[in-house]
Amino acid sequence: MTPVARVEHIAGRTFHGRKDAIRNRFTYGIDYVLVDAEAQVAAPALFSRNGANLVSLHDSDHGGPPGAGRGAAWVRDVLAEHGAGHIAHRIDLLAQPRVLGHVFNPVAFWLVHDAAGRLRMVIAEVTNTFGDRHSYLCHHDDFAPIRESDRLKAAKCLHVSPFQRVAGHYVFSYSIRPDRVSIRIDFTEGDGGLVATLDGSRKPLSAGSILRACIRRPFGARRVLGLIHWQAFRLWWKGARYRPRPEPPTQETSRF
Repeated sequence: MTPVARVEHIAGRTFHGRKDAIRNRFTYGIDYVLVDAEAQVAAPALFSRNGANLVSLHDSDHGGPPGAGRGAAWVRDVLAEHGAGHIAHRIDLLAQPRVLGHVFNPVAFWLVHDAAGRLRMVIAEVTNTFGDRHSYLCHHDDFAPIRESDRLKAAKCLHVSPFQRVAGHYVFSYSIRPDRVSIRIDFTEGDGGLVATLDGSRKPLSAGSILRACIRRPFGARRVLGLIHWQAFRLWWKGARYRPRPEPPTQETSRF
């Protein structure tokens, strides 16, 4: 019998703060959904899985190139390639949903849990505004459970901000609790870098929470893109150096 899972809504806050000489900090409200990527979902009428609706989540948006993703099947293949196929009992996807058919996720997260419900791997799926994507594998060498105090490192491979080089490294930390999600990404390059966080409580997605999100934070990904370009303008105005987009990495995933 195919399991049925609820869709959870994280009405969270995201913070970005540069550590460079040119300071720039901001905090915005943001909406994520969290769902078992291989289960049927029990969801309100305004949400669809792989279908058109006011708010929806599509496999084609994740797990592979944008618009040509394979969802959790791609995650299973990545795990098998790294000798970790045995650890995955449940694969959750934490991502911003489509709103009126439009989506843009600067970063989405695949959360891989074992049979005991312990977090064993996270795949941070990063997409830039040019349509390039790269995924960072976060796990211990022996795939031991990831604790809140753990810091998992990955070399930066993908051009994200035109005001930073493709150099340095990320340090990821994950706190995935039954009632709350808190994620921190600390990027360091030379004497600079930035800190980005996502934090919010987990609650069942409802028609009411969808409507409230659409009123408070209208247009979904279009709003996110608008805010990204607004912050880019602010950095340019402050004198930050613009760096043209380099060629994206040829590999889909990396770790160190």
